[in-house]
Amino acid sequence: MNVLPIMPIAETADTVTLSRTDYEVLAELVVDARDLADADVVKSLLAVGETEAFPFELAERLLDGVHSATVFREYRGLTAREFAEAAGVAPSYMSEIESGWHPGGADAMTKIASALRVPLDLLVR
Repeated sequence: MNVLPIMPIAETADTVTLSRTDYEVLAELVVDARDLADADVVKSLLAVGETEAFPFELAERLLDGVHSATVFREYRGLTAREFAEAAGVAPSYMSEIESGWHPGGADAMTKIASALRVPLDLLVR
């Protein structure tokens, strides 16, 4: 991307007029700067053990309506049976939760969050 020189077409005390090309270059630089700032925030949070970063594909699956327990289970590489065992929940009950037939009680959801190593609020809809 060619950044320099960005030349104003016109200037007043309150405004600066740029060419479309220069505007798009600046807009892209702003997006890049925000991305870098976000990455720095994530790195600093991870450094103090505050949180875990998840890939964007995981967020897309959640937005597509896949149950959060299923998304995180698959992300962790667990089979349904391994997951139920790790959480101390009956496989049939776990299946009902993942399929949306049962919302899951507070005790079960706490166990599930612990087994998945995620905060409870990431599982509760």
